[in-house]
Amino acid sequence: MPQPYLTVIPIHAPIQKQLFDLHDTLVKAIASAGEILQDGDVIAISSKYTAISEGRVVELAAVAVSPEAAALAERYHMNPQIAQLVVQEAEHIFGGIHGFLLTAHHGMIQPNAGIDRSNIPNGFAVLFPADPYESARRIRQGLRELLGVDVGIILTDSWLMPGRLGTTGVALAVAGFRPIQDERGKTDLFGNPMQVTQRGLADTLCAAAQLVMGERDEATPIVILRNSGIRLEDVTLSAADVSIDWRMCIYVESLTEGRWDVIFQPQQWPRDSAR
Repeated sequence: MPQPYLTVIPIHAPIQKQLFDLHDTLVKAIASAGEILQDGDVIAISSKYTAISEGRVVELAAVAVSPEAAALAERYHMNPQIAQLVVQEAEHIFGGIHGFLLTAHHGMIQPNAGIDRSNIPNGFAVLFPADPYESARRIRQGLRELLGVDVGIILTDSWLMPGRLGTTGVALAVAGFRPIQDERGKTDLFGNPMQVTQRGLADTLCAAAQLVMGERDEATPIVILRNSGIRLEDVTLSAADVSIDWRMCIYVESLTEGRWDVIFQPQQWPRDSAR
């Protein structure tokens, strides 16, 4: 018997600007949409919506700028208060371009430590949830207690892929299922053993959710993903379950220690190296 198709169900929810009860909002929004959660559903929730519910909204005028942040802001032509928040939030700052700093934060490499000024009143910014995996776990547990259903949770964010135009969905945190499916040791169509492939299940579901969430005024911070084939588990997760140390990232390593012009002097490059 064929498996049912993945169903992506957008859920509209009230616009929020400050601390609010996320569990209550989720339950009411899903009911207002005429939907009933089912065991096995995965719920994708905007990480920004989650962060706002936790009070992670900052008034920029109240941010005191340190000399370090002021120097970064001057060098990269960016808002000094945003630079200060990046200094406070980011685990590592690689560098930047006009208006943005490239950072590592919560197991992701992204601009400005995920700090966002869209869909929030002017003069304010939204930080990531302080502990995204704990937030996801708490949401899952709360829905289980309120509705008696076993669901998975993904906190979604928008991500810029290196070298590509446009944003796509990426999982900031997961609860209730393993975000990676390890294919190593299995065989492909021709019997060749898979050596490195690990499927990013959570990120793939985020990309599907992002299609209906939108980025502007859609007011759709919640998506139900049904018939995904995900196997739910009560498992403790962290960023280590879905990310690698940035020092091992092919993009970062290739542009730092593994740079071609560090290994070879320009006069030593093969003539076809640019092809």
